[in-house]
Amino acid sequence: MNTKPLALVTGASGGIGEEIAKQLANKYRLVLVARSQDKLEALAKEIGGAEVIALDLAMPNATQQLMMQLEQRKLSIEVLVNNAGFADYGEFHLADPAKLEQMVLLNIHTLTMLTRALLPSMVAAKRGKVLNVASTAAFMPGPLMAVYYASKAYVLSFGEALDEELRGTGVSVTTLCPGPVKTGFQDRAAMNDSKLLQNPMNPMMTSQEVAIQAVAALEKKARVVIPGLMNQILAVVPRLMPRAFVPSMVKNAQARNH
Repeated sequence: MNTKPLALVTGASGGIGEEIAKQLANKYRLVLVARSQDKLEALAKEIGGAEVIALDLAMPNATQQLMMQLEQRKLSIEVLVNNAGFADYGEFHLADPAKLEQMVLLNIHTLTMLTRALLPSMVAAKRGKVLNVASTAAFMPGPLMAVYYASKAYVLSFGEALDEELRGTGVSVTTLCPGPVKTGFQDRAAMNDSKLLQNPMNPMMTSQEVAIQAVAALEKKARVVIPGLMNQILAVVPRLMPRAFVPSMVKNAQARNH
């Protein structure tokens, strides 16, 4: 019987989530969650087996559905990786309201409610870890990606507060704040020609590079991890500038190349 603890990874069908799952596979049994059954099954086979739950986490009742499946399979989660999320690019007043609603549901609502659902058993057992995936976007407002940046600011604030609340319980919350990463994320956000992704001073990291640092920080119970020196600098700069100047600086960095 496999006695390794269970780790649940959302958004595990690609990008950072997939690589985090691969990094966790040696130490943990895995529950992989995303919309694509085929991609999840392929990853499960690659890493030597995992529980697969195909589910759209951008639905209002996603947490209830996921918890029902965990209970039916008698799966007790000790590590939660809230990785699922997406972005959109463009002016807010022209954005698709349905897409904005999905973004808020996935990036904020599901992350919050899934954490709420799984934390009590971790606290009762006096052990457990949560890894929430935010972004360097969390440190500043983001014109042209206003809702995405705001959602990641929420994730960072939420994670830091929870980690302090849980001090002494045996449970930790780590917030990962990567910069631009080479994934399919940019395709979905329609932002491949943004200046932000073509900055030679801050080349994009790979998902594997980010995942290695993320899992190391999770195991050390670090509160916040920002992979890459330039990303660490860029996270600090907005705090040193007059706040009135930050939105225009970010907007210029986000603008499309013509």
